[in-house]
Amino acid sequence: MPEERILLEARSLAKIYSHARGAVAVDGVSFTIARGETLGLVGESGSGKSTVARMVLRLIEPTAGEVFFNGENLQQANREQLRKLRRRMQVVFQDPYAALNPRMRVCDIVAEPLIIHESGNRDQGTGKYSSRQRRSERVIELLKQVGLDESAMQRYPHEFSGGQRQRINIARALALRPEFVVLDEPVSALDVSVGAQVINLLQSLQRELGLTYLFISHSMPLVRYLSNRIAVMQHGRLVEIGDALAVCEHPQQQYTRQLIAATPEIPAAAN
Repeated sequence: MPEERILLEARSLAKIYSHARGAVAVDGVSFTIARGETLGLVGESGSGKSTVARMVLRLIEPTAGEVFFNGENLQQANREQLRKLRRRMQVVFQDPYAALNPRMRVCDIVAEPLIIHESGNRDQGTGKYSSRQRRSERVIELLKQVGLDESAMQRYPHEFSGGQRQRINIARALALRPEFVVLDEPVSALDVSVGAQVINLLQSLQRELGLTYLFISHSMPLVRYLSNRIAVMQHGRLVEIGDALAVCEHPQQQYTRQLIAATPEIPAAAN
């Protein structure tokens, strides 16, 4: 892959949670993600997928290895550099119920990243979204992008279905106009038909906004549907990586074949 196309690169990432007991969660994982691409990271629960995601975002520190974002070494970034990088890297978590503060209205949930990052600007109070009106306009725009209307703004999370809550999570993740989004099992808590609608939404947002995704799932059909390339994890190691069609139609590893056989195809669904 040409170097100028690479947005994110993980080099020999490892995570050991207990040196005394040798609990190795991730062991020497390396991959690249090109701009505008979706890399699907697939494996059973406990294979290390989410640990890789958290190291990529520097939510946890690796025991060994490095992550480069647009050529910048995240492990060497200071607090201010990391703050700027975090605007460009966002995450949508697995559980749409736990990810939203039940005491906050949707308008405040979606606007929260705008408020946090504006308050950190040196020219505090003069940023793009410093006024309530401009934040409100941005929230309305974001809700429309994910298929919700303005009436959602003053409501609370418990008033929405699981699929709608995940759309709110996606809107919040897009608030700062990121380049890269980690999708950590974004539909595993939803029923199959609703999950398919959310996957189609993510696909259309990628085309519209030029996003780059790291898509984490235990479902090979979901990963195949959304991803350009697939990386297969087993027991903390990357056992297979390649073009999505090639990995699914001609898997090289028995474990990959087991993953393909274990999950049914997803139904088609409109946004």
